Amino acid sequence: MTPLSRENGQDGRDDRGGHTGRQGQTGIETIGIVGTGAMGRGIAQIAALAGLTVRLFDTNASAVTAARDYLADTFAKLTAKGKLDDIAARAALAKISGARALAEFADCDLVIEAIVEKLDAKRALFRELESIVSGRCVLASNTSSLSITAIAAGCSTPSRVAGYHFFNPVPLMKVVEVIDGLRSDPAAGNALMDLARRMGHTPVRAKDMPGFIVNHAGRGMNTEGLRIADEGVASFVDVDRIMREQAGFRLGPFELLDLTALDVSHPVMESIYHQFYEEPRFTPSPITATRLAGGLIGRKAGEGFYRYVDGKQQAPQDAPAPTVALPRRVWISKQNMQAHDAVQALVEQAGVALDTGATPAADSLIVVAPFGLDATTAALDEQLDATRVVAVDALFPLFPSVGTPRRTLMTTPATTRAARDSAHALFAADGVPVTVIRDSAGFVAQRVVATIVNIGCDIAQRQIATPQDIDLAVTLGLGYPRGPLALGDALGAPTILTILRNMYRVLGDPRYRPSPWLARRAQLGLSLTQPDAADADTDTTDTPNSREQPQ
Repeated sequence: MTPLSRENGQDGRDDRGGHTGRQGQTGIETIGIVGTGAMGRGIAQIAALAGLTVRLFDTNASAVTAARDYLADTFAKLTAKGKLDDIAARAALAKISGARALAEFADCDLVIEAIVEKLDAKRALFRELESIVSGRCVLASNTSSLSITAIAAGCSTPSRVAGYHFFNPVPLMKVVEVIDGLRSDPAAGNALMDLARRMGHTPVRAKDMPGFIVNHAGRGMNTEGLRIADEGVASFVDVDRIMREQAGFRLGPFELLDLTALDVSHPVMESIYHQFYEEPRFTPSPITATRLAGGLIGRKAGEGFYRYVDGKQQAPQDAPAPTVALPRRVWISKQNMQAHDAVQALVEQAGVALDTGATPAADSLIVVAPFGLDATTAALDEQLDATRVVAVDALFPLFPSVGTPRRTLMTTPATTRAARDSAHALFAADGVPVTVIRDSAGFVAQRVVATIVNIGCDIAQRQIATPQDIDLAVTLGLGYPRGPLALGDALGAPTILTILRNMYRVLGDPRYRPSPWLARRAQLGLSLTQPDAADADTDTTDTPNSREQPQ
C-alpha cells in the first residue's frame, strides 16, 4: 500500500483484502516529467490544461527550454484557431516550468518517466527519484514495451510504480493504458485512472504483459498483413485497399506501418515476439527487417511501403476490370448458403444464366465462397474442375449499404486466364471495384480480421484486461471500426472460429489455433464481450492483478 492511499484515508481494500472500488481524491496536483521529447511535451500539455502544476526535466537542459517554447507556440496556435481561450492558454503555460535538477521534484505528487526505452536507464532513474521524492509520490513509466514489474524491481518500494502509457500525439490520442505491475499498489493505478479522466483522456486498465493491450492487439493487423505479402498473395497496396474498402478499416496494415515508421514498429514487433517466447502469432517478418535496413521506414522518411511527395501518399491506380465477355453461365457452390444467395443475386443482376445442376456443366464458371480455405482446397473438397474455379470472399456483404465497397476474388494455381478474367468482369459489372489475389487460405480480409479477433480473445483469456477495456483501447488507440471482441460478435463468433480452424487445416500453422475464449463462446452462443457468468457480478473496478497482490 502506498502512502498516497493512506493520505486519502482509504487503502482501496476491504477487511477481507478485496478491492472496495472506492476512489477518493487523487492527491495529485504537481507532476514532474522526465524526458521532453514528443511524449513528454504532449503529457505536459494536457496536464497543464487540466490545471496541474508541471515541472519538466531533461538531461539536456536546452531541450527543456525548447519544450516550453514548443508548448507556448502550441497554445498560441490553438488560441488563434479558436480552440483555446487566451486566458486559459496563458494560465496553462504559467503552470509549466523547467527543472534544472531532479532535486526540484521533491514535492511532486507524481513523476512520469518518458525517456529512452532501455530498462537499465529507467531503473536507474527511478532509484534516483526514490531518494528525492516523498513517500507519497507515485512513479509512473510511459514505456510502450518494457515490463513495469521489471522497472519497479529496481526500487526499494515497488508498490509505488505503475505504467502510464500514452500514445503519440498525446493531445489527440485520447486513451492511456494504466498498467499494474506484480507489486503495484492498486491505489496508485486508481489515482492514475482518475488523473487521466481529469486530463480529458480515457483510461484503460491492464495487467503487466508484453505489449499491454494496444500494442499486443495490434499484432493481428500488422503481422498478418506482412505474412500475406510475404506469401506473394497480394501487393502492399492491394492488401491496404481490401482492408480499407472491404473490411472497413481506416488504414490498411502497410499504410499504418508507414505512419508509425519501421524504426519504431519493427523493434516493437521483435520485442513482443521474444517476450512471449517466440509465440507464432507474433512472428515478425523479414520484409520489415529488410526495409528498415534499407531506410525505407515510412512517411517521415519520404518512402516506405509507399512513396510520399509533399507528404502525400503516391499509390498506383486501381487496375480496371478486363474488357471481356461475361461468362455464359455460372455454377455456385452450396457449401456456404448465405454466400450462395448473395452471389446468385449478383449473377442475376448481371443478366448471366445460373447453372442449377448438382454438378457444374462443362462450360460453366465455377464460383466458391469458402471461409478460411483456399480456392484449391475448396475445389478439391467438392471435386470441382480447378481450371474453372474462382473464389469470392463473402465474409463482408457483397452489396454493402454504406462506404466504398470492394470485392475480392482469388484463383487456384490451375485457374485459366479466361475463367479469371470473366469472373473479374462479372463481379465488377455493377461498377464495384474488384481485387484479384493469388490463392490464400482465408483470402486477405478473412485472415486479417480473424487474427485480430483471435488475439483480442486471447488477451481476454489471459485476463490482461477486461473485455470492455480491450475493445475501448483498440478503438481509441488503433482507430479500428470496432474493438476485436465486438468485431467478432458482428461477424459471428462461429464464423470466425470456422475461418481459423480451416486456415489451420490448410496451413498447419499454430498461429491460427483458436483462442479458448473464442472457441467456448462460439460453441455456447455467447458474446465475445461476455465474461464468465460466475464472474459477472465481480466488482468492475478490480484491477487485473488484484488476485495476485501481495498482502
